[in-house]
Amino acid sequence: MRTAISSLAATLVLGLVMTPLAAAIPTVTFKAKPVPIPGYPHTGFILGAGTALEAEYHISGTEYGGFPPPLIGVTFYLPAGVVLHPQGFPTCPLSTLEPSGPGPTHCPPGSAAGPAGEATGYVAFGTEVVPETAKIEPFYAPGGGLTFFTFGHSPVLLEILSKGHYVAAGAPFGKKLESQVPLVETVPGAQDASVKTIKVKVGSAIRVNGKPVFYGRLPPRCPPSGYLPVRTELRFAGLGGLAPQTVTVEYRAPCPRR
Repeated sequence: MRTAISSLAATLVLGLVMTPLAAAIPTVTFKAKPVPIPGYPHTGFILGAGTALEAEYHISGTEYGGFPPPLIGVTFYLPAGVVLHPQGFPTCPLSTLEPSGPGPTHCPPGSAAGPAGEATGYVAFGTEVVPETAKIEPFYAPGGGLTFFTFGHSPVLLEILSKGHYVAAGAPFGKKLESQVPLVETVPGAQDASVKTIKVKVGSAIRVNGKPVFYGRLPPRCPPSGYLPVRTELRFAGLGGLAPQTVTVEYRAPCPRR
């Protein structure tokens, strides 16, 4: 039987940040960088170019029985000027990835939004909380947005589905990707799963009439400030006597080369 939680999603810009936070709030370290798309020259961290995003989150804390509280949502803000072009990219129906579906191996060719990533965390195995490593597979979702499928098999079998959609964001951002992360209770009455790290790469290209079409492009020019603003928000569940918490991390990414 499939279980449901999530991983993230993410989508575009360079940064490395660590934010010191008050007691009883998890500490989040985030880094991400635009990277080239294999097989497509002149992509990556270049103004106006097609790009993929390689992103990594590290979460630490002891608020939830010695571990960070369960992650229930991630929002990633894209700088103004980032262009998304989902048209023409194959998508994987949610019905394929949901518990009753045949699974990610049956998604249409080209619907993968990037190579498999990885997540680590902690799950309750009986009365013991133990580490678990899982594979994250990003897919393009019908109607836009992304779906993340996370699979772990030891010590607990997990098949985890997370959905993210884009909405408009206020200046200096253009759009933001809002991803929901469902809670995972591996054993009835046990502690819910806790996320420690997330590492994913999102972004690809297709050829239409012989010409490359990129899912995402960096802005064609830098803003007058000389940097690209980045913001991400992680939402943590209010469980075990804890209040719900939102951790916001901001970064000013230096402008890429032309």
